[in-house]
Amino acid sequence: MAVPFDPHFIDILMPDLVGHDRSPAAFLVYLYLWRRLSLTSRGSVQLSYATMALETGLSKPSVQRAVTHLKRRGLLSVKTESATSVPHYAIQRPWVGRLKAGAP
Repeated sequence: MAVPFDPHFIDILMPDLVGHDRSPAAFLVYLYLWRRLSLTSRGSVQLSYATMALETGLSKPSVQRAVTHLKRRGLLSVKTESATSVPHYAIQRPWVGRLKAGAP
């Protein structure tokens, strides 16, 4: 199944997260979550840190730091039902609104 790819991921987001923020794990986790979300019709996916670590090849602490970084940057929203429940993740694409607003 082909998934439409937003060129902004490579053109802007990758150099920003990997180069400027020095967080390649955050870029990988963002792409991973984007792909998982593309497979569902829901607006979020429920995943544990252990699952994300296993499926990305990153360590669990690296995934935890990446999620924290993406939340801080406004690129990821996380909802939990309780303190011990597995979170629901939704990626944010803040550039979409800015690009449309700046279009002629």
